[in-house]
Amino acid sequence: MKQYLDLVRAILDTGAWQENRTGIRTISMPGASLRFDLQQGFPAVTTKRLAFKSAVGELVGFLRASRSAADFRALGCRVWDANANENAQWLANPYREGADDLGCVYGVQWRRWPAYKVLDAAAHAQIADAEARGYARVTAFEEDGGQKVLLYKAIDQLRQCLDTIMRNPSDRRILFHGWNPAALDEIALPACHLLYQFLPNVARREISLCLYIRSNDVGLGTPFNLAEGAALLHLVGRLTGYTPRWFAYFIGDAHIYENQLDMLHEQLRREPYESPRLEIAARVPEYAQTGRYEPDWLEKIEPADFSLVGYRHHEPLTAPMAV
Repeated sequence: MKQYLDLVRAILDTGAWQENRTGIRTISMPGASLRFDLQQGFPAVTTKRLAFKSAVGELVGFLRASRSAADFRALGCRVWDANANENAQWLANPYREGADDLGCVYGVQWRRWPAYKVLDAAAHAQIADAEARGYARVTAFEEDGGQKVLLYKAIDQLRQCLDTIMRNPSDRRILFHGWNPAALDEIALPACHLLYQFLPNVARREISLCLYIRSNDVGLGTPFNLAEGAALLHLVGRLTGYTPRWFAYFIGDAHIYENQLDMLHEQLRREPYESPRLEIAARVPEYAQTGRYEPDWLEKIEPADFSLVGYRHHEPLTAPMAV
């Protein structure tokens, strides 16, 4: 994880102090990237203990389209508690549905993106096509003197990615994202890691992932998000018959919170250990071995199905999370 430490140094050396919504200053750097060869190991930070079970618990919650901090807690992840119940702006938001509610966060957009079509009532071919694609009529109404039809469906973006990997792996549009402009006012925290693109290589039977993050807390968020993204790529590769290869990680605003400086300075004094490897439980089907495509394991997977083998790390370090 030398790349991670190099990023921390670059922010400290070249970043600029900025104010932000949390009230805790950050030293920020625009535009950063990391790139890992997953065949050389799993990108787990070793200069402190990675909260791996919490990270994969959050990932599983996303895969299940969870919108409650209670669901994430049950999966071993407590990082959403404060955003659900201590964020003053969210507590006052009329869309919040009581204790632990988060709104339509990441997984809801990944697995149940709310899609609408407004079509002319006389556009029978368009309406028939939409209905054939799974849209249902919601209502009819009048707009600008013309009759319209409103149709709706929930789009499972991640499942579509897996289906495309199986059907048309050379497609350069195998991606999903979590930035829904129509829902930003209904979410405790709009998506930070917001665009994922899968890139299969049929000749080598390898699959890579590019992840774009608009804003990243490098002290706490980056190690967490690296683990999640790499674990997701391993799972997708297993279910589709590809070996995980490159994981490219792009950050728009890479920042360090002022109250995390002591933790990061201590990490910079430590020498990284060799990267561990990720193991997925044998109960999770491997397409390369079975020849059976079973995408329903996106919902069946459990945090305990992921484990790190050979993970050696320095003493744990903690720092507060800005909300």
